Amino acid sequence: MRRPSSEPSTARSHRLWPLLVVLIGVAAGLVVAIVGEDSWRLGSLIIGAFLAIGAAIRLALPPAEAGLLQVRGRAFDVAALGLASLAIIALAIAVPGGR
Repeated sequence: MRRPSSEPSTARSHRLWPLLVVLIGVAAGLVVAIVGEDSWRLGSLIIGAFLAIGAAIRLALPPAEAGLLQVRGRAFDVAALGLASLAIIALAIAVPGGR
């Protein structure tokens, strides 16, 4: 039988902030991309920037503080977030505008 966590709920909630920063930024980017016909590029850049911020946060924080931003090892997490960030930013820049 599993014992309840002896860790206070405030300590657990402090570990949610890294993921929340990334999710709020990505959601903001999606809103910007959807709002206007010509704002998709800015929205994509915002999404890419917040994924890069997530990679930096994951790189800077120790594993005990990374919370739900930690999926695998540090190198994998940083590489995955960094590559996704670079891909989204590169595509946002490379796709031609207009119709």
